[in-house]
Amino acid sequence: MELLLPLLLVALLIPMFLNVRRQKQEMAKVSEMRDNLKVGDQVVTTSGLFATVVDIDTEDDTVDLEIAEDVVTTWKRTAILEIRPAATEDTEAETETVTEVAADAPAQIAEVADDAPKLTKD
Repeated sequence: MELLLPLLLVALLIPMFLNVRRQKQEMAKVSEMRDNLKVGDQVVTTSGLFATVVDIDTEDDTVDLEIAEDVVTTWKRTAILEIRPAATEDTEAETETVTEVAADAPAQIAEVADDAPKLTKD
């Protein structure tokens, strides 16, 4: 009975320690990502806004984001959730393929519709 209390404390403290450690590692990653922002990066804010970094003010810890052509807004650097990867040739090729398949879809649907059995009232 005397060993139950220390064993219980150890069983509760180990998961808490591991959780705090994991959380610190995640915070370090996010902080490093925000410190490595550069002009031209495409980002997503915590509110879900997709934008491009236009200017970075390290003194005020703010970032100017272009959300549309010639529309620039100022955000705190902590509002940046993630940096989106730039479009590559592979993603552009995939987009073209999807567009081609989508263009052929109505013809394929019409073919399937002609072959489908018809329900008639006898």
